[in-house]
Amino acid sequence: MALRLHGHFTVATAAGAIIIAMFTSLVILLSLWLMISYQDAVRRTEERAVSASKIVATNVSWLDSLARQSLQRIDETLGPDIVTTAGDEVRNINETVAGLPGQGKAYVVDRSGRTLFSTDPMVKPISIVDRPYFSELARGKDSYVSGLMVSRLSGKQIFTFSQRLERKGQFAGAAVISFDVDLMAPILEAVDLGRNSTVSFVRADGLLVARYPLAEGPLDMSQYVLFTDYLPKASEGTYEAISPVDGAHRIVAYRKVEGTDFIALASADYSTGINDFRRNVFVAVSVMVLAATGSLAAGSWIRHLRRRDSAQSQRLEIALEENRLLLREIHHRVKNNLQSVQSVVRMQQLAPEVQKSLADRISAMIAVHEQIYRQDEFSQLCARDLLKSVVDKLLQAFGSSVEVDFDVDDIAISTDKATPLALVTNEIVTNCLKYAFPPGTRGRISISFKRVENDLLRLVISDNGSGFDEEALTPGMGTRLIKGLVAQLRGTCQIDGRNGTVFVAELPID
Repeated sequence: MALRLHGHFTVATAAGAIIIAMFTSLVILLSLWLMISYQDAVRRTEERAVSASKIVATNVSWLDSLARQSLQRIDETLGPDIVTTAGDEVRNINETVAGLPGQGKAYVVDRSGRTLFSTDPMVKPISIVDRPYFSELARGKDSYVSGLMVSRLSGKQIFTFSQRLERKGQFAGAAVISFDVDLMAPILEAVDLGRNSTVSFVRADGLLVARYPLAEGPLDMSQYVLFTDYLPKASEGTYEAISPVDGAHRIVAYRKVEGTDFIALASADYSTGINDFRRNVFVAVSVMVLAATGSLAAGSWIRHLRRRDSAQSQRLEIALEENRLLLREIHHRVKNNLQSVQSVVRMQQLAPEVQKSLADRISAMIAVHEQIYRQDEFSQLCARDLLKSVVDKLLQAFGSSVEVDFDVDDIAISTDKATPLALVTNEIVTNCLKYAFPPGTRGRISISFKRVENDLLRLVISDNGSGFDEEALTPGMGTRLIKGLVAQLRGTCQIDGRNGTVFVAELPID
């Protein structure tokens, strides 16, 4: 019964362990899925940003080439004297600038920075000598591309391409083409990077040239991670960073524009890029919440079953203990009854030898019941303890000084076989004590009980006494009892009296 209850607890514990293992496996699988989903979302965003950076680079390359060609044509159109501009020359300049994108405007200024000609209808007589796109040319540069500026005429964000004008080997002024930064808007729309994305390009020295959506103003990015960490290693690539313009978290693709000193940039909003991942997180969390709820419900039910089984186990343990007490009391009373029978036998007018023989046999049966109730073993007994108890009672009854050697394996004997085994041992040892040793001699009895095969036990009782003559032996009550008890045990036996007495019985294992 205890094993059965233990089985209930084992099943409940195993079920709980399985639930925990399944929930843990689900968490691991969902975590792996989310990790892969996140990596895929970032990779897809990077791929879109890279494609967009190629488009930006193509447009920047085209704009650079077109602006420089236009500046060269303006220089050629001006002729040898740029101070006065003829009508045909002005018309040719207008036609040259008309093909520029984003309503580009052309300016021609003399060496003092005075504007001689402009396609800008809002032009005003202002000095530009402090502007790098003029001052750098005055210092000797052939051409210059400005960083992001704010126009003094319109207040808009612009960037310029300028070319040095020389006449007779001397600095004669500058041809300038100005572009509104707004021309980047169609590029951003074309790349379709999503909400909060940007397109821009910067000079190789880190100065921002143009960005859309518009930056707050000019920006030097030379100490930004793009220039400190990434460009020194590769001319193109992607990175994840916080924008120095607006502090937004974006995935940026960059690319050097071939044939120019520009780096094209396209950035996608990190949060927008991982929207699919967020949806997957919601799905995973929902699944885990459902799984956790189910696991908790199952755990509660298992806990309920364990409490119920625990209560049932306690009741059954109490009942089992009561049964043990009853069985112990039964065997104790049987022992007492046998002792009463033993006393009645002694009171009968029987021959002393008969009385002693009956008393010894009853003592053997008493020994069996003593072993049962003392050890609380109601289904099987230890053969070693049983045989020693039977022999000790005989030695005490006979007052014998015979030495007994025991060589008994740790063998369990069923209670229904214990009484025949005890009686057989009683009969053989009694005969040894009565007949084997002449008066005044110290004898020795050896008792062996061994497992000799997988399904066979061997009981050997021998003495070093005088033995007996088998031909002169007359079978009596004891001999018939021994054979009957061995037959009850479904075994075989033989007795040899040639060199002391040797009794051998082979008994099948239950």
